[in-house]
Amino acid sequence: MTATMIGQALRDGAAILRAAGVDSPAREARLLLGHALNRAQADLLRDSGAAIDATAYTALVHRRAAHEPMAFIIGHQEFWSLDFLVSPATLIPRPDSETIVQAALDLPPPGRVLDLGTGTGCLLLSVLHERPGAFGIGVDLSPDAAALAAANARHVGLANRSAFLCGNWAAALTGSFDLILSNPPYIEADTIAGLMPEVAMHEPRSALDGGPDGLDAYRTIVGALPTLLTSDGAAVLELGIGQAAPVAALAHAACFHAETRTDLGGIERAMILRRDKDRKLTIGSGQGGG
Repeated sequence: MTATMIGQALRDGAAILRAAGVDSPAREARLLLGHALNRAQADLLRDSGAAIDATAYTALVHRRAAHEPMAFIIGHQEFWSLDFLVSPATLIPRPDSETIVQAALDLPPPGRVLDLGTGTGCLLLSVLHERPGAFGIGVDLSPDAAALAAANARHVGLANRSAFLCGNWAAALTGSFDLILSNPPYIEADTIAGLMPEVAMHEPRSALDGGPDGLDAYRTIVGALPTLLTSDGAAVLELGIGQAAPVAALAHAACFHAETRTDLGGIERAMILRRDKDRKLTIGSGQGGG
């Protein structure tokens, strides 16, 4: 596939992707060719008999056939109807995580928002986009991730209402927040190798590895909430499959009330934590292992 017609290039690319076990090979071939040529998919269909140099497209097809995520190849991903830049420094934003944004928007409008393990910044920036009176801080251990989140803030026009820091969870923070968001690492360490290759081979292990039981990051975050949240504030955490009960137990031990929200697949995906004001607050309860 070097010099060829658009229609033939699409058929050849789809055949390679199909043989590699890629879902929706024809659709992905169109996305890759449109990206390589900087042309809309409608143009490709209309001009299927036009001759092109398919060299760049061929390289993209083989990257995708090696199970490199499509988002990393084209460099962006839609989330909450916003366009986010992506890179191998962070997880790719996923539709399931929009459950966290919706849960946050069901709460009273915040003034100050904190996003722990911000990655692309998609959670924080989506909430700020819907809450024009709020200011947010995103923290990530990876300098490259924090820089990417800052770039995304500029990209979506929210740089004046956000700041991004490189740090170990909330260790360097002072002050309190009305809303805390987090999509922490929650995969059990010894199961990561068995994930789909797009994840196991290409997304950062530091953003996946939740320790032996998948709960290390939750212990650290829940343990920090008593000093980070305002008295009427709330935290919204993303959950892995089957993690609602153990994370709720961590919250209860730290004197927080927990409720869950399900994603479109019916999976308990978001957990809202608020102070249980009928019980004595335990500073640092539940912390450790993160």
